[in-house]
Amino acid sequence: MSASWTRQAHGVLSQMLSLAVRDGRLARNPAHGVPLPRPAKPDKRYLSHEEVETLATASGEYRVVILFLAYTGLRYGEMAALRVGKLDLLRRRATISEAVAEVGGRAVFSTPKTHQVRIVPIPRFLVDDLAKIVDGKAPEDFVFSSPQGGLLRLSNFRNKVFDPAAKQAGLNGLTVHELRHTAASLAVSSGASVKAIQTMLGDMPAPP
Repeated sequence: MSASWTRQAHGVLSQMLSLAVRDGRLARNPAHGVPLPRPAKPDKRYLSHEEVETLATASGEYRVVILFLAYTGLRYGEMAALRVGKLDLLRRRATISEAVAEVGGRAVFSTPKTHQVRIVPIPRFLVDDLAKIVDGKAPEDFVFSSPQGGLLRLSNFRNKVFDPAAKQAGLNGLTVHELRHTAASLAVSSGASVKAIQTMLGDMPAPP
């Protein structure tokens, strides 16, 4: 049995035994303290430039979202919360000061994961596309939004756009977060320093 399956089976059994202890049928839970195998860490996937482009093309009208995530290293919540006023296309940079997460079906806005504002460079080839996207929007509007102009929720984006695009691109099982790993990998291959990459990503170390 795999480590993950063993841990799941142990969890179910432990819960059953805990109920038996609560009901006075057992003096103690014999499953407590049992050494368990460590789950294997999944290999991180790093896309090539060509794979990123294929995935972006398959994403249709959300092509720029994919490219933005894959070349800036933003977390999804940071990208979704990014406001027009935080973009400086002349200097090709974005100020990351806010993030959004879905909690119990509600959108909760907060500071980024590290609670620090950071400046992230924007690739030159994305500037024109971004200029078209934000044209006519107010500073407080989202840079990337749903078709109705509201928040681009992760659950909707993943189910309706990302997963189908990944399947079409031959990248089954790809996660949105792996675009963050990809950004680090592509930055390394372009010659960026480790310090620059860590600054761009916030708290994530650059890959070897």
